[in-house]
Amino acid sequence: SGGHATVYKSANWRFLAVCNGRLMAQDLEKGLLTFENEVWTPFINTTSLPADVLFTSAFTLSGDSTLLATRKNGLFLLSGKQLNPIRSPFLDQVAGKYISGISRVNATHFAVITNLEGCYIIDIRGNLIQSFSIREGLQNNNLLSIFLDKEKNIWLGLDNGIDCIAYNNAIRHIYPENLNESSGYASIIHNDHLYIGTANGLYRVRLDGSPDLSFVKGRFEPVENTNGQVWNLSEVNNNLYLGHHDGGFLIRENKATLVDNTSGFWNFMPLSNVLPSSTVISGTYHGINFYTARNGLLNRQGQAPFESARFVVVDNGAIWSSHPYKGIFKVTQNANGELRVQQYGKKEGVASVNGNYIFKIKNRIILTTESGILEYNAARDRFESSPYYNAIFGTFPIRYLKEDPSGNIWFVYDKVLGVVDFSQLKPQIIYLPELTNKMVSGFESVYPVNEQNVFIGGEKGFYHINYEQYRKNTYDLVVQIRTVKAIGKTDSLLFGGYLGEANELKKASLSRAISIDHSWNSMHFEFASPTYAQQASIEYSYYLEGFDKKWSEFSKKTEKEYTNLPAGNYVFSVKVRNNLGSESAITRFPFTVLPPWYETLWAYLAYGILIIVGFFFLFRQQKLKFQRQRMRFEEEQKRLQYLHQLELEKNEKEIIKLRNEKLEAEIQHKNTELASTAMHLLQKGELLTKIKEDITRLNKQKVTEPSQDELKKIIKTLNEEDKMDKDWEHFSKHFDKVHSNFLVSLKEKFPLLSPNEMKLCAYLRMNLSSKEIAQLMNISVRGVEISRYRLRKKLQLQKEMNLFDYLISIHPLENN
Repeated sequence: SGGHATVYKSANWRFLAVCNGRLMAQDLEKGLLTFENEVWTPFINTTSLPADVLFTSAFTLSGDSTLLATRKNGLFLLSGKQLNPIRSPFLDQVAGKYISGISRVNATHFAVITNLEGCYIIDIRGNLIQSFSIREGLQNNNLLSIFLDKEKNIWLGLDNGIDCIAYNNAIRHIYPENLNESSGYASIIHNDHLYIGTANGLYRVRLDGSPDLSFVKGRFEPVENTNGQVWNLSEVNNNLYLGHHDGGFLIRENKATLVDNTSGFWNFMPLSNVLPSSTVISGTYHGINFYTARNGLLNRQGQAPFESARFVVVDNGAIWSSHPYKGIFKVTQNANGELRVQQYGKKEGVASVNGNYIFKIKNRIILTTESGILEYNAARDRFESSPYYNAIFGTFPIRYLKEDPSGNIWFVYDKVLGVVDFSQLKPQIIYLPELTNKMVSGFESVYPVNEQNVFIGGEKGFYHINYEQYRKNTYDLVVQIRTVKAIGKTDSLLFGGYLGEANELKKASLSRAISIDHSWNSMHFEFASPTYAQQASIEYSYYLEGFDKKWSEFSKKTEKEYTNLPAGNYVFSVKVRNNLGSESAITRFPFTVLPPWYETLWAYLAYGILIIVGFFFLFRQQKLKFQRQRMRFEEEQKRLQYLHQLELEKNEKEIIKLRNEKLEAEIQHKNTELASTAMHLLQKGELLTKIKEDITRLNKQKVTEPSQDELKKIIKTLNEEDKMDKDWEHFSKHFDKVHSNFLVSLKEKFPLLSPNEMKLCAYLRMNLSSKEIAQLMNISVRGVEISRYRLRKKLQLQKEMNLFDYLISIHPLENN
């Protein structure tokens, strides 16, 4: 105290411990000492004890009672200052095994470790409960220290190594033989004895009424006359029968009596559900044997030979048997005692002869196949798919089923053991990964006595399961990150598993994240769970926030590596779960991968400056370039504008030329039409004139009176001016089109002109001769001259003005 250490010298101290708040030591000369008032004083006088007594361990019981262990003199109980030995036949045997330590494992049991015989579990009276040594799987029997963790796991310090016994586990290993070599095939309880059949024979041990049979005291003893391969143990009519490679046996007490040695026997069972059954059947290597039972003895009555009948069930007098590679068989017996064997195939719903196993579950015939589970439909005498069981088991290739007294169904597939638990409203599958790959493949054996005692045949010995405890065991699942390494050209350890930091990281923010240089951007994580009793049943799931999209699938994998992580903030998370579905809290490790030098803030600042300078020079260059381009563009535009103007002028001239040519062609065409029309009128006028002259001449001649009247009528008709109106209208339209509405303009300018004067103006504009005009107007040439004279007066023309020129000069009037 006070920063000082006090040294107490003694060459004879051999033991030091704290008991009931008292520090005690053993001095070989002074006995047991206690430390009081800063002084070591004698506590108990040990002169009455053997001279070679040497205390090795002490454990506080209650009040002032302490349990002391000695190296060679057994156990002592210290009450107050009274030290009394604890005596029992077993402890007297253990006293000479060199006891090196003692510890309490529960309220009534203690663990005693020795240097010669391993570890013993005893009760408060010194009776043996259980033992652990090389035979039970320890590395060796020289145990030096013992420690119990919070889950009551027993940790043993050996002279060369450490062992852990999951003592609080609901699964325990049972070794009926000293050498631990034989596989377990069958087990049964009969007449207060537990019988266990192995590859080397049959063994039994007496039961003492313990609820948990794994604590049964005593050793297994071999049953006489059973050496060799044991296949099955069956209780029929309160008699125990043994299915053996060498035949069938009746077991009574510790002796086997041969029943039938004609074949190897797989099993025995009653044919009738009403017990005792007068007929007993057995599955053998060659089919089904029938026996009559009397006082336990069996008399053979017949046989139904077909195939090896290892899987056999009885249902309403019918015997079902399956062979994994030969198919399904049904054996029935009629009233005359004749046996009939029927094989079921595709017609009866059995798709394949391979991979079929038949069982009776909940009073139903169940067939497990490679493609699912089938149920027998007695009404249709065929097997049909079972929606109920297929919904539970899915596509698992089930090869073993066993119903326990509570209605739960134990099953095996692919060396995995599980149980369908019906204790809840909905069936729940619970796996027992502790026994995966530890059963005899193809010859699995499950013997459920009750919920506290389930025996499983193993490759070495048997396993006992306290299923009730297995379901109730709750472990504080914890997962810890053991190692974090950054990987670059070499490895760098960032975190070595110190629990203080790991626990703090559960609540840490990213501000506390470890920063890692970008050259170390590959990470390696290792994690573990200190739930030692469930190491076989726990699985891990991990998630890297900032990289992964979701949590990984649960697996046994205890490490994870990420390579070439980009710069950023990350949080590695890991959790663990057991086979009962419980999950641990999440353990997290935040870290940051720094960006490479070319992605740092200073690098980006330099990039920004370079970009700005580059943009400045680029802007300046572009500006000069733009100015030069603009000058060249302006010069080019001027040149192009000049060329364009020349082109426009040239095009306008061409257009005007083409337009004029077009107008000239149209005028020429219209003049041609007009001339044609005028010529037609002229010819018509000449013709009419000639006809008129001829008719006039005829009229002057002497003709009959009616003829004269008709001729006068014709002449009158020809003289009618209205006959010429349509021809004139047609002519005027063509004329106005050719001469730009000359007649319309002339009429608007001189509205007093008569129609004949309008015609005269049109003919004059066409530059027709007086003779042609006289013919067109049906007047004389003199009449044309007179009409021209009158027209000049109406047009008010001077003498020097040429009438033709004036008419040519008349243009259409513009609209206001």
